[in-house]
Amino acid sequence: MKRLLTACIALVAVSALLTGCGQKGPLYLPEDSPSAAEQSE
Repeated sequence: MKRLLTACIALVAVSALLTGCGQKGPLYLPEDSPSAAEQSE
């Protein structure tokens, strides 16, 4: 019984790690957004 519980916990943990933050597609670095002074012009 303890072995089954351990396997279930491990399965849930691996599933949580695989889902991550939900970001789909390739990873990227966001571009720097322009400062407030540049946006007002």
